Amino acid sequence: MARKDMPLDKEESGGGFERILLILVPAIFTIVLLGALAVFFRADVRDGLLEVANKIPVVKNWVPDPVLTPEEQKLKEAKQQEESAEATIVELKKQLAEKEETLNEVTEQKATQENKVKELETQIESMQSASTNGEAEEEDAYTKQIRELSKLYADMSPSKAAPIMQNLTLEEMVLMLSQMKSSNRVAILQKMDPKTAADATMMLKDAETSEDMAIAALQSRLKKNDAEADQKKTSENLDKSQLNQTFAGMTPANAADLLMQTYKISPAKTMTILNTVDDATRSRILNAMSSKDAELAAKILNRLMGSK
Repeated sequence: MARKDMPLDKEESGGGFERILLILVPAIFTIVLLGALAVFFRADVRDGLLEVANKIPVVKNWVPDPVLTPEEQKLKEAKQQEESAEATIVELKKQLAEKEETLNEVTEQKATQENKVKELETQIESMQSASTNGEAEEEDAYTKQIRELSKLYADMSPSKAAPIMQNLTLEEMVLMLSQMKSSNRVAILQKMDPKTAADATMMLKDAETSEDMAIAALQSRLKKNDAEADQKKTSENLDKSQLNQTFAGMTPANAADLLMQTYKISPAKTMTILNTVDDATRSRILNAMSSKDAELAAKILNRLMGSK
Protein backbone atom coordinates (compact mmCIF):
# COMPACT_ATOMS: atom_id res chain seq x y z
CA MET A 1 0.00 0.00 0.00
CA ALA A 2 2.84 2.36 0.86
CA ARG A 3 4.42 1.82 -2.53
CA LYS A 4 1.17 2.58 -4.29
CA ASP A 5 0.80 5.92 -2.46
CA MET A 6 4.27 7.09 -3.37
CA PRO A 7 3.48 8.18 -6.94
CA LEU A 8 0.54 10.21 -5.71
CA ASP A 9 2.80 12.11 -3.28
CA LYS A 10 5.28 12.72 -6.04
CA GLU A 11 2.54 13.97 -8.30
CA GLU A 12 1.26 16.32 -5.60
CA SER A 13 4.74 17.67 -4.88
CA GLY A 14 5.39 18.04 -8.58
CA GLY A 15 2.14 19.98 -9.09
CA GLY A 16 2.97 22.30 -6.18
CA PHE A 17 6.37 23.04 -7.63
CA GLU A 18 4.83 23.94 -10.94
CA ARG A 19 2.44 26.33 -9.23
CA ILE A 20 5.37 27.99 -7.45
CA LEU A 21 7.18 28.36 -10.74
CA LEU A 22 4.10 29.93 -12.31
CA ILE A 23 4.17 32.57 -9.60
CA LEU A 24 7.94 33.11 -9.41
CA VAL A 25 8.64 33.35 -13.13
CA PRO A 26 6.42 36.41 -13.74
CA ALA A 27 7.75 38.00 -10.56
CA ILE A 28 11.37 37.44 -11.54
CA PHE A 29 10.61 38.65 -15.07
CA THR A 30 9.01 41.75 -13.71
CA ILE A 31 11.96 42.48 -11.37
CA VAL A 32 14.43 42.02 -14.17
CA LEU A 33 12.31 44.16 -16.46
CA LEU A 34 12.11 46.93 -13.90
CA GLY A 35 15.82 46.81 -13.32
CA ALA A 36 16.49 46.99 -17.01
CA LEU A 37 14.09 49.84 -17.40
CA ALA A 38 15.71 51.72 -14.56
CA VAL A 39 19.26 51.23 -15.85
CA PHE A 40 19.14 51.16 -19.65
CA PHE A 41 16.11 53.21 -20.81
CA ARG A 42 15.22 56.86 -20.65
CA ALA A 43 12.29 58.05 -18.54
CA ASP A 44 9.93 58.56 -21.47
CA VAL A 45 10.71 55.15 -22.96
CA ARG A 46 10.46 53.56 -19.56
CA ASP A 47 7.08 55.12 -18.93
CA GLY A 48 5.88 53.93 -22.31
CA LEU A 49 6.95 50.38 -21.56
CA LEU A 50 5.31 50.56 -18.16
CA GLU A 51 2.09 51.65 -19.78
CA VAL A 52 2.30 48.70 -22.16
CA ALA A 53 3.04 46.34 -19.27
CA ASN A 54 0.05 47.71 -17.32
CA LYS A 55 -2.14 46.55 -20.15
CA ILE A 56 -1.02 42.90 -19.85
CA PRO A 57 -3.56 40.98 -17.68
CA VAL A 58 -1.17 39.19 -15.28
CA VAL A 59 1.87 41.43 -15.54
CA LYS A 60 -0.06 44.60 -14.70
CA ASN A 61 -0.41 43.38 -11.11
CA TRP A 62 3.41 43.36 -10.73
CA VAL A 63 4.30 46.47 -12.71
CA PRO A 64 4.12 49.87 -10.97
CA ASP A 65 2.42 52.81 -12.55
CA PRO A 66 4.70 55.03 -14.62
CA VAL A 67 6.18 57.99 -12.75
CA LEU A 68 5.04 61.19 -14.41
CA THR A 69 6.63 64.58 -14.30
CA PRO A 70 4.44 67.53 -13.25
CA GLU A 71 4.00 68.52 -16.88
CA GLU A 72 3.09 64.99 -17.87
CA GLN A 73 0.71 64.78 -14.95
CA LYS A 74 -0.97 67.99 -16.08
CA LEU A 75 -1.19 66.68 -19.64
CA LYS A 76 -2.67 63.42 -18.37
CA GLU A 77 -5.21 65.26 -16.24
CA ALA A 78 -6.02 67.56 -19.15
CA LYS A 79 -6.50 64.53 -21.40
CA GLN A 80 -8.72 62.87 -18.82
CA GLN A 81 -10.73 66.07 -18.48
CA GLU A 82 -10.98 66.29 -22.25
CA GLU A 83 -12.17 62.69 -22.48
CA SER A 84 -14.68 63.34 -19.67
CA ALA A 85 -15.84 66.51 -21.40
CA GLU A 86 -16.24 64.63 -24.69
CA ALA A 87 -18.22 61.93 -22.93
CA THR A 88 -20.39 64.60 -21.32
CA ILE A 89 -20.88 66.30 -24.70
CA VAL A 90 -21.88 62.99 -26.27
CA GLU A 91 -24.40 62.38 -23.49
CA LEU A 92 -25.77 65.92 -23.77
CA LYS A 93 -26.09 65.54 -27.55
CA LYS A 94 -27.99 62.32 -27.00
CA GLN A 95 -30.34 64.00 -24.52
CA LEU A 96 -30.73 66.97 -26.89
CA ALA A 97 -31.65 64.63 -29.73
CA GLU A 98 -34.27 62.95 -27.53
CA LYS A 99 -35.67 66.35 -26.52
CA GLU A 100 -35.78 67.47 -30.15
CA GLU A 101 -37.61 64.28 -31.12
CA THR A 102 -40.13 64.84 -28.32
CA LEU A 103 -40.50 68.49 -29.36
CA ASN A 104 -41.11 67.46 -32.98
CA GLU A 105 -43.84 65.06 -31.87
CA VAL A 106 -45.50 67.77 -29.76
CA THR A 107 -45.20 70.22 -32.67
CA GLU A 108 -46.84 67.73 -35.04
CA GLN A 109 -49.66 67.11 -32.57
CA LYS A 110 -50.16 70.86 -32.13
CA ALA A 111 -50.21 71.36 -35.92
CA THR A 112 -52.80 68.58 -36.26
CA GLN A 113 -54.99 70.17 -33.59
CA GLU A 114 -54.65 73.59 -35.20
CA ASN A 115 -55.72 72.12 -38.54
CA LYS A 116 -58.78 70.56 -36.90
CA VAL A 117 -59.63 73.88 -35.25
CA LYS A 118 -59.29 75.68 -38.58
CA GLU A 119 -61.54 73.12 -40.25
CA LEU A 120 -64.18 73.57 -37.54
CA GLU A 121 -63.92 77.36 -37.81
CA THR A 122 -64.33 77.09 -41.58
CA GLN A 123 -67.42 74.91 -41.15
CA ILE A 124 -68.90 77.35 -38.62
CA GLU A 125 -68.22 80.30 -40.91
CA SER A 126 -69.84 78.44 -43.81
CA MET A 127 -72.91 77.66 -41.70
CA GLN A 128 -73.15 81.25 -40.48
CA SER A 129 -72.72 82.55 -44.01
CA ALA A 130 -75.43 80.21 -45.29
CA SER A 131 -77.75 81.24 -42.45
CA THR A 132 -77.08 84.94 -43.09
CA ASN A 133 -77.66 84.52 -46.81
CA GLY A 134 -80.91 82.66 -46.14
CA GLU A 135 -82.13 85.40 -43.80
CA ALA A 136 -81.09 88.08 -46.29
CA GLU A 137 -82.93 86.33 -49.11
CA GLU A 138 -86.02 85.92 -46.94
CA GLU A 139 -85.84 89.56 -45.88
CA ASP A 140 -85.37 90.70 -49.48
CA ALA A 141 -88.41 88.67 -50.58
CA TYR A 142 -90.56 90.16 -47.81
CA THR A 143 -89.34 93.69 -48.53
CA LYS A 144 -90.01 93.19 -52.22
CA GLN A 145 -93.54 92.01 -51.48
CA ILE A 146 -94.21 95.05 -49.27
CA ARG A 147 -92.97 97.40 -51.98
CA GLU A 148 -95.14 95.72 -54.61
CA LEU A 149 -98.24 96.00 -52.40
CA SER A 150 -97.41 99.62 -51.61
CA LYS A 151 -97.05 100.37 -55.32
CA LEU A 152 -100.40 98.65 -55.94
CA TYR A 153 -102.16 100.99 -53.48
CA ALA A 154 -100.28 103.99 -54.85
CA ASP A 155 -101.41 103.20 -58.41
CA MET A 156 -105.06 103.09 -57.29
CA SER A 157 -107.10 106.22 -56.96
CA PRO A 158 -106.87 107.68 -53.42
CA SER A 159 -110.66 107.37 -52.92
CA LYS A 160 -110.46 103.61 -53.54
CA ALA A 161 -107.14 102.93 -51.82
CA ALA A 162 -108.05 104.72 -48.57
CA PRO A 163 -111.06 102.53 -47.54
CA ILE A 164 -109.18 99.35 -48.42
CA MET A 165 -106.13 100.34 -46.39
CA GLN A 166 -108.30 101.26 -43.42
CA ASN A 167 -109.21 97.57 -43.14
CA LEU A 168 -105.54 96.80 -42.45
CA THR A 169 -104.08 97.09 -38.98
CA LEU A 170 -102.67 100.50 -38.17
CA GLU A 171 -99.11 99.09 -38.24
CA GLU A 172 -99.67 97.51 -41.66
CA MET A 173 -101.15 100.75 -42.96
CA VAL A 174 -98.13 102.72 -41.76
CA LEU A 175 -95.76 100.19 -43.34
CA MET A 176 -97.52 100.58 -46.73
CA LEU A 177 -97.56 104.37 -46.50
CA SER A 178 -93.84 104.48 -45.62
CA GLN A 179 -92.99 102.80 -48.95
CA MET A 180 -94.94 105.37 -51.03
CA LYS A 181 -93.93 108.68 -52.47
CA SER A 182 -94.92 111.70 -50.43
CA SER A 183 -97.54 112.82 -52.98
CA ASN A 184 -99.30 109.42 -53.03
CA ARG A 185 -99.21 109.21 -49.25
CA VAL A 186 -100.80 112.65 -48.80
CA ALA A 187 -103.54 111.91 -51.35
CA ILE A 188 -104.52 108.65 -49.60
CA LEU A 189 -104.44 110.17 -46.09
CA GLN A 190 -106.82 112.91 -47.27
CA LYS A 191 -109.41 110.28 -48.19
CA MET A 192 -109.12 108.38 -44.89
CA ASP A 193 -111.11 108.79 -41.70
CA PRO A 194 -109.57 111.81 -39.90
CA LYS A 195 -108.79 109.86 -36.71
CA THR A 196 -107.24 106.95 -38.60
CA ALA A 197 -105.20 109.37 -40.71
CA ALA A 198 -104.00 111.18 -37.58
CA ASP A 199 -102.97 107.93 -35.86
CA ALA A 200 -101.13 106.77 -38.98
CA THR A 201 -99.38 110.13 -39.31
CA MET A 202 -98.15 110.05 -35.68
CA MET A 203 -96.91 106.48 -36.07
CA LEU A 204 -95.09 107.44 -39.28
CA LYS A 205 -93.41 110.28 -37.42
CA ASP A 206 -92.23 108.03 -34.58
CA ALA A 207 -91.14 105.11 -36.78
CA GLU A 208 -87.38 104.51 -36.75
CA THR A 209 -86.56 102.00 -39.46
CA SER A 210 -88.39 99.95 -42.09
CA GLU A 211 -87.37 96.78 -40.26
CA ASP A 212 -89.06 98.00 -37.04
CA MET A 213 -92.22 98.86 -38.95
CA ALA A 214 -92.23 95.45 -40.67
CA ILE A 215 -91.91 93.65 -37.32
CA ALA A 216 -94.69 95.77 -35.80
CA ALA A 217 -96.91 95.01 -38.81
CA LEU A 218 -96.38 91.27 -38.47
CA GLN A 219 -97.10 91.36 -34.75
CA SER A 220 -100.28 93.37 -35.25
CA ARG A 221 -101.48 90.91 -37.91
CA LEU A 222 -100.90 87.97 -35.58
CA LYS A 223 -102.82 89.70 -32.79
CA LYS A 224 -105.70 90.49 -35.12
CA ASN A 225 -105.84 86.91 -36.40
CA ASP A 226 -105.87 85.58 -32.83
CA ALA A 227 -108.65 87.98 -31.87
CA GLU A 228 -110.74 87.01 -34.89
CA ALA A 229 -110.20 83.31 -34.11
CA ASP A 230 -111.35 83.82 -30.52
CA GLN A 231 -114.38 85.76 -31.71
CA LYS A 232 -115.24 83.05 -34.23
CA LYS A 233 -114.88 80.36 -31.57
CA THR A 234 -117.17 82.30 -29.25
CA SER A 235 -119.75 82.81 -31.97
CA GLU A 236 -119.77 79.08 -32.70
CA ASN A 237 -120.88 78.27 -29.13
CA LEU A 238 -124.53 78.65 -28.08
CA ASP A 239 -125.27 81.69 -25.95
CA LYS A 240 -127.53 81.59 -22.88
CA SER A 241 -130.65 82.56 -24.82
CA GLN A 242 -130.09 79.80 -27.33
CA LEU A 243 -129.51 77.23 -24.57
CA ASN A 244 -132.70 78.27 -22.82
CA GLN A 245 -134.73 78.00 -26.00
CA THR A 246 -133.21 74.61 -26.86
CA PHE A 247 -133.98 72.89 -23.54
CA ALA A 248 -137.33 74.65 -23.17
CA GLY A 249 -138.41 73.12 -26.48
CA MET A 250 -137.41 69.59 -25.41
CA THR A 251 -139.57 67.23 -23.37
CA PRO A 252 -138.51 67.04 -19.71
CA ALA A 253 -137.68 63.33 -20.04
CA ASN A 254 -135.41 63.85 -23.07
CA ALA A 255 -133.76 66.89 -21.49
CA ALA A 256 -133.21 64.90 -18.26
CA ASP A 257 -131.60 61.98 -20.16
CA LEU A 258 -129.35 64.34 -22.11
CA LEU A 259 -128.20 66.25 -19.02
CA MET A 260 -127.62 63.07 -17.02
CA GLN A 261 -125.32 61.78 -19.77
CA THR A 262 -123.63 65.19 -19.99
CA TYR A 263 -123.07 65.16 -16.22
CA LYS A 264 -121.05 61.97 -16.53
CA ILE A 265 -118.76 63.65 -19.07
CA SER A 266 -118.66 67.21 -17.70
CA PRO A 267 -120.58 68.10 -14.51
CA ALA A 268 -119.64 71.77 -14.98
CA LYS A 269 -121.42 71.98 -18.34
CA THR A 270 -124.54 70.39 -16.84
CA MET A 271 -124.54 73.00 -14.08
CA THR A 272 -124.09 75.76 -16.68
CA ILE A 273 -127.09 74.57 -18.69
CA LEU A 274 -129.34 74.24 -15.61
CA ASN A 275 -128.35 77.71 -14.46
CA THR A 276 -129.06 79.10 -17.94
CA VAL A 277 -132.61 77.78 -18.46
CA ASP A 278 -135.57 79.47 -16.78
CA ASP A 279 -136.96 78.23 -13.47
CA ALA A 280 -139.97 76.39 -14.96
CA THR A 281 -137.83 74.47 -17.44
CA ARG A 282 -135.29 73.63 -14.72
CA SER A 283 -138.05 72.35 -12.43
CA ARG A 284 -139.48 70.04 -15.07
CA ILE A 285 -136.01 68.67 -15.94
CA LEU A 286 -135.11 67.99 -12.28
CA ASN A 287 -138.46 66.27 -11.75
CA ALA A 288 -137.78 63.97 -14.69
CA MET A 289 -134.24 63.31 -13.39
CA SER A 290 -135.53 62.31 -9.93
CA SER A 291 -137.87 59.74 -11.45
CA LYS A 292 -134.97 58.23 -13.45
CA ASP A 293 -132.11 58.46 -10.91
CA ALA A 294 -133.01 60.02 -7.57
CA GLU A 295 -129.45 59.86 -6.23
CA LEU A 296 -127.95 61.64 -9.23
CA ALA A 297 -130.75 64.22 -9.19
CA ALA A 298 -129.95 64.89 -5.52
CA LYS A 299 -126.27 65.44 -6.33
CA ILE A 300 -127.14 67.85 -9.12
CA LEU A 301 -129.59 69.75 -6.93
CA ASN A 302 -126.99 69.94 -4.17
CA ARG A 303 -124.49 71.48 -6.58
CA LEU A 304 -127.15 73.90 -7.83
CA MET A 305 -127.83 74.98 -4.29
CA GLY A 306 -124.15 75.36 -3.55
CA SER A 307 -123.54 77.48 -6.59
CA LYS A 308 -126.14 80.02 -5.53
